[in-house]
Amino acid sequence: MSVIAPRILVADDDQALCRTLSWILQENGSEVVTLPGGDNLIERLLADPYDLLILDIMMPKVDGLQLLEQVKAHPLLRHLPVLMLSSVPPEEGTVRALGLGAADFISKPFRVRELLARVNAHLRTGRELTRAQAEARTRSEMMDILQEVTASLKPEEIYQILVRRVARALAISKCSIVVANLGDEAGTVVAAYENPMLRNLQVDLDRYPEIRRAFETGDVVLVPDVQSDPIYGDVRAGWEADGTTVETRSALAIPFALRDQPAGVFFLRTAGDDPSLSPQDVQFADQVIRAAVASLEKAYDLENAMLGQEQMRHLAETDPLTETFNRRALTEKLEQEVERAQRYGTVLTCIMLDIDNFKLVNDTHGHLVGDRILRQIANILRREQRAVDVVARYGGEEFVVLLPETAAGGARIFAERILRKVAAQDFGEPGRPVHVTISIGISTYPDSRVSDGESLLKLADENLYRAKAAGRNRYQD
Repeated sequence: MSVIAPRILVADDDQALCRTLSWILQENGSEVVTLPGGDNLIERLLADPYDLLILDIMMPKVDGLQLLEQVKAHPLLRHLPVLMLSSVPPEEGTVRALGLGAADFISKPFRVRELLARVNAHLRTGRELTRAQAEARTRSEMMDILQEVTASLKPEEIYQILVRRVARALAISKCSIVVANLGDEAGTVVAAYENPMLRNLQVDLDRYPEIRRAFETGDVVLVPDVQSDPIYGDVRAGWEADGTTVETRSALAIPFALRDQPAGVFFLRTAGDDPSLSPQDVQFADQVIRAAVASLEKAYDLENAMLGQEQMRHLAETDPLTETFNRRALTEKLEQEVERAQRYGTVLTCIMLDIDNFKLVNDTHGHLVGDRILRQIANILRREQRAVDVVARYGGEEFVVLLPETAAGGARIFAERILRKVAAQDFGEPGRPVHVTISIGISTYPDSRVSDGESLLKLADENLYRAKAAGRNRYQD
């Protein structure tokens, strides 16, 4: 069976960019039509079917955001995914474009792989929606499409797709998902159609009695009219006392469970010119959330598995006493940093430090105090490190700090700062201070004596020995 190539309309005033986009998208299997300047955009979209519109925000003759608003206001075009393309600051352009109904936003200059990934995602989503509308126009079949689309996404992406798809299918303006545990006084909004940028908003469940009842009973709760339904009696009294005007006309709360445990509520509301929620709407929304549960469970399982792998990796490379990297992890990171410095022609400094007379400290104060001092030294090093630096316990009372893109001068400043902070701090237990000093050896790549990570570490160790021989409580490079 032949596959019909997706059709994409590109509306941009930059003809060179239009040619580039056309070539990239055509090479990846799409049919592309360009519309320089966006003239007569609505007429062009209505004349021929398209799977995706790529629209520039800033054009000389027309405002791309106004065109977007016109597209989303047209009943025959409102489901068409629109990818906004612009050189305006992402935080400004994203909020405005998504607020008007754009499916996505990408800044100029764009990365080709990122652009193609986003285009393919929206083409896939758009094709599934179009197929559902064209094949049956029944909402139960749309449920199957949603299940297929969300099968491999992250939980937060699934939530976003659910609220967007259901709100558009029912032509309502407010659709959100609230998660909570049974008995909680507050819930967390994890996705909202009316505000795609909203994340993790805490809401008082006393203000939403239908959500609370859905959580408590596990039943679907439909409120045909919030102005007269008894469930809203106390809430309405609060509105009247505060002089609050509420636009919501009807509400629907559908609870869902994950692994047989109550997890959240699918919350739909109508306002203004939205059509009233019908029993068919209730059935449709309920089917959609039920179909999505399997996908959500898979997504959470994958997320937990990845988190578990990250925890195992953390345990495997962390020194349990000081919570710095251990020697095994240091060896790997040292080779990586030396290779990076060699490849890009940058500098790398290795600092090895040792607590002076640490055996005497252990013999005098005990090993528990000695362990506490090691943790305190590690805390000083972590507070002073940059995000790119590496702090590791090398063994016993020795630590190593890797300072990428730091030359000898910067390393000396770092070493002097550590020496001062250690000398000024009271170590050990509160009320029983122990005076501690350290000695430091410094080595820096590039150096004729350094060819790899092992030789860089060896040179730092030799300089550490020289610092101790010179009297301790100092650095040597």
